[in-house]
Amino acid sequence: MVSRADRFRGSLLAGAVGDALGFDIEFDSILSIRRLHGPDGLRGYANPGRGLITDDTQMTLFTLEGLIRAHVGGRDVVEVLQHAYQRWLYTQGAPWERDSGPRPGEATLWQRNGGRFAEGRTEPDGWLVTNRGLLESRAPGNTCMRALRSFANGGPQGTFTTKLNDSKGCGGVMRAAPCALWPQDVFTVAAQSAALTHSHPSGYLSAGALAVIVRTLLDGAGLRQAVDTALAELVRWDGHQEQLRALENAIALAGRGRPTPETIAAELGGGWVGEEALAIAVCAALVFEDDLGEALLLAVNHSGDSDSTGAICGNILGALHGPDAIPAPWLDALELRDVIDQLAVDGLAEFGPEPPRTGEWLARYPGW
Repeated sequence: MVSRADRFRGSLLAGAVGDALGFDIEFDSILSIRRLHGPDGLRGYANPGRGLITDDTQMTLFTLEGLIRAHVGGRDVVEVLQHAYQRWLYTQGAPWERDSGPRPGEATLWQRNGGRFAEGRTEPDGWLVTNRGLLESRAPGNTCMRALRSFANGGPQGTFTTKLNDSKGCGGVMRAAPCALWPQDVFTVAAQSAALTHSHPSGYLSAGALAVIVRTLLDGAGLRQAVDTALAELVRWDGHQEQLRALENAIALAGRGRPTPETIAAELGGGWVGEEALAIAVCAALVFEDDLGEALLLAVNHSGDSDSTGAICGNILGALHGPDAIPAPWLDALELRDVIDQLAVDGLAEFGPEPPRTGEWLARYPGW
């Protein structure tokens, strides 16, 4: 019996492993992948012993950190997530005094200082951002970067009704799995987190659906039940039709056995947008429900957004099986494994029956 704690640790770790597997082939066609790695495609890290994460895992970690900090401070979770993503923007080389963005009540001061805080705001706070290994630019999504920079420059916070763009890119869903830990209405929280940067319904409803799948698995349900639970919640939302069709196509495709990369492309797409990325990940998870390693390989070996589809598939099956199901060589070589695991443990502690409230904890996770 896999514990809930191990399921959540597995979701984060397997998501990072799937991300790392897809990193080196993200922009390659399946023909190129086969030419470089053999007729079966990629069968492990492209550089053995070196599992580098991308912006997908980076932003997933900042999602979880934001959730912890919102819970510590009892603050509006979406506002705190906005600033968590501003901290991620800092890791991409943005000056914090310029790109941290105004907190509520600071807008006048922000404007008076020309979009800068002159004193006391030179570096972000908290523990996560002190891990220097996160200060790497790993092909960050343009939509995320533009939206966060816009907020930093005084632009509005993205919501379901305040549209920043018409993007349905997968940058919202690929970071949403930790929202499964939030105590209430994980679909809404995950969708709101994605709407901070992606304004098309398929860009944020995909995030909500993923969070429900992961939450249902954390609670001990089976994979198909988790997917059906997400579908039942999805259809309650305006603009759900595109994501619903994609998931129905994924279920049907998985029911026919292992698809080829060409079939995935023809029937599910490339995974560059939210509804496709979730569909490919769900299809791979359903085909290889009992073999996390093979599921991740199916999820990344296609002519599309391999790191995101691998990460989402890992989030799902990691939550079903826990970390012991991840092939040991992949887990052992995973970049920032200790940081990912520690943050997962901290998230479980914060959302457990007796959240820590020591001085050390509040320094790690300030309530903002």
